[in-house]
Amino acid sequence: MVANYHVTMLNHNRKVGAIMKDTLLHTPEGVRDIYNTECAVKLLLEKNLHQVLTLHGFRDIQTPSFEFFDIFNQERGTVASKDMYKLFDKEGRTMVLRPDITPSIARCVAKYYKDEELPIRLCYIGNTYINSTAYQGKLKEVTQLGAELVNDDSVDADAEMLAITIECLLQSGLKEFQLEIGNADFFRSLVKEAGFEDEEDIAKLKNLIENKNMFGMEEIIMNKNMSKELEDMFLKLPELFGTLEILDYAKGVSKNPRTIKAIKRLENIYEIMKEYGFEKYISFDLGMLSKYDYYTGIIFKAYTYKTGEAIVTGGRYDNLVGQFGKNCPAIGLAIVIDNLMLALSRQELLPTIDSSDTLIVYTSKYRKEAIMLANYFRKDGNNVILQVSKDKMDIDGYQSYMNNMNIGGLIYIDNDRNLIVMDAATGKKQTMDIKGFLNNNHEE
Repeated sequence: MVANYHVTMLNHNRKVGAIMKDTLLHTPEGVRDIYNTECAVKLLLEKNLHQVLTLHGFRDIQTPSFEFFDIFNQERGTVASKDMYKLFDKEGRTMVLRPDITPSIARCVAKYYKDEELPIRLCYIGNTYINSTAYQGKLKEVTQLGAELVNDDSVDADAEMLAITIECLLQSGLKEFQLEIGNADFFRSLVKEAGFEDEEDIAKLKNLIENKNMFGMEEIIMNKNMSKELEDMFLKLPELFGTLEILDYAKGVSKNPRTIKAIKRLENIYEIMKEYGFEKYISFDLGMLSKYDYYTGIIFKAYTYKTGEAIVTGGRYDNLVGQFGKNCPAIGLAIVIDNLMLALSRQELLPTIDSSDTLIVYTSKYRKEAIMLANYFRKDGNNVILQVSKDKMDIDGYQSYMNNMNIGGLIYIDNDRNLIVMDAATGKKQTMDIKGFLNNNHEE
């Protein structure tokens, strides 16, 4: 019995060990590894988009991956507490992995640019972390590339950020996309006019609108004492998207000055976008809502084919920086790199990465020649991988390795006079004199 018990426990421990070892190879749900060519493509995409922001005068800023919970608490209008990843420091203070970068930028502006009154242009690349429920199938860690324009409340600033968004998407390689624009103040004006005061009722109404639940909307609206025109406006919110005609309709129905002002802001933006030559990418959505409650003016989202998620989000947040001690207007945009890459991949528009690296394989006897050759190429800015030859592996054995690692070609050195050059894609080989090879490449 004792022997059987030990055998059973031994088998059990082996199974547990195998399961644990297998688990170590996998990432938690909602995060993923990005490697090899995909990683190179992502970095290239980030570089190209960042160049657009640089050309518009935006300067880089980096904020911590985790901050005090109060930076992102409910009063800021950012992500709900239940959707944040929380941790504690040695003093027991609650920290969170940033679910949103904009509040961090607002904190920095209030701290480092408190007395600056002229426009401040900041840009960033960073990851955000949202503990969304598993069934949504969304990534919990995504990379955002964004820009924030502070100290400018003009309609020109709104249009500039929209134009930058479009320029970035064109630079990424997208050919067909739409930038949908709404106004957070449009919805707020309707809510105030209708007499909604309870935050739970407002949150419920927003949820019904987002889900296009007309029956639920009718039920909550009928309990309010409002005009027939206002009732119709609420019920039509899920349908109020499209061209300028949507703005004309809303302006004709509403008599609320605040509502009219929000609509006219959108009309003015459209006129400026025509001057940029980008009006064909613009549409309007008066029923657009955002999960971020700190937005005060225009809000926007960009969509393209073969992905249901927005590839860009943004909007005006004129009160957020003031919560940190500097009262000033601001507007920002955030490009979700992961969503953009998915769209580009599905549309077969991802940029290609050239196989530019050269692999120099040498036997230990000719290490000196190999190092000399590698240094020669690197001085001209060429990428060179130096690798001592593996025992019992001939030159043909490296071809699949080079293709897997996106290496363009191989130089094989096993004597001090000649070398073999091989193209990774075709496997074609050519023997050349070392001095002649150097001279030919120097002339090129």
